[in-house]
Amino acid sequence: MTTAPVTTVPAPPKPRGDVSAAVLDRLAGRDRRLPTRTALARSDPYGDDLQLALYALYELHYRGFEGVAEDLEWDPDLLRLRAALEETFLTALRDDAPSGGSADEALAELLDERPGDRSGSSHFLLRHGELWQLREYAALRSLYHLKEADPQLWVVPRLYGRAKAGMVAVEYDEFGAGHADRVHARLYADLLDDLQLSSHYGAYLDAAPPEMLAVVTMMSLFGLHRAHRGALVGHFAAVEVTSSPASARLADALRRCGAGPAAQHFYDEHVEADAVHEQLVRHEVVAGLLAEEPALEDDVVLGIRATSLLEDRLTTHLLDSWNNGHSALRPVRAGDRLPRGLPAREDETKTE
Repeated sequence: MTTAPVTTVPAPPKPRGDVSAAVLDRLAGRDRRLPTRTALARSDPYGDDLQLALYALYELHYRGFEGVAEDLEWDPDLLRLRAALEETFLTALRDDAPSGGSADEALAELLDERPGDRSGSSHFLLRHGELWQLREYAALRSLYHLKEADPQLWVVPRLYGRAKAGMVAVEYDEFGAGHADRVHARLYADLLDDLQLSSHYGAYLDAAPPEMLAVVTMMSLFGLHRAHRGALVGHFAAVEVTSSPASARLADALRRCGAGPAAQHFYDEHVEADAVHEQLVRHEVVAGLLAEEPALEDDVVLGIRATSLLEDRLTTHLLDSWNNGHSALRPVRAGDRLPRGLPAREDETKTE
């Protein structure tokens, strides 16, 4: 069904400030001095500029960008800059994500959905969502789902025993259990096509607000560092524990709005698969890791609660926008075009 290849190497994004401009200039081969640590310390850890700079640097470890030399993946200057950006972001996560308690307690908080609590974006989309809002949601989530499970795979060489076996079992399903047409990134590309959106990898990067970027950069931050293997496991557990009920709501929302079968199938697939994955992650990956390395429990809790923090920030942005009748996409200038299927907001296409 899909016409656009999910392996497309994307064009570099547009900068969103001095830091991201310096990074993107360096990637493009333009000789520009990189920011100092003092300048970086003034950057908003959750803001457009820092998050885009981090996202672009991490993307060198995935598909890269058109026209960007592949050996820049290990450029020492860029790695030093990335480390400084990571320090700013990680400090904010540690400050803002509640600490304390056990991994079991942190996961129980996610499972304890109180009666009447329908504050999440999947609840909104199920009860009130219109097709244009579902399409925006799908476009923004494509930043992760077109490389679904890739950031988490980095942790596999850092695990052993039960934790490694459980992690690989879950990842095997994520990558289609040996069938290319069942790879979850492939299924998401079909969802995008069904919604008449671009399934090109990275197509909606320029449209993504910093709240969406932060969700994805956190995964790469935890995944690319052995020191953060506990946080990555905690993050993965948080995703799998919450995925099945949210996927059921999103599948029903798409049915209600008349989306096609491929769009519905992606979330229907996750309802059943992630219910199984939840048990594997909790009882094999998390429990196995902590049985071998109990000192990592605080890091596991950080991963769980940082994931909740950033998902809550994204939900707040989405619902604030939609409840006011506005697009949740980043504003674009008059005359700008977003990729196929998502025209610029009506109020921004008017001439002066």
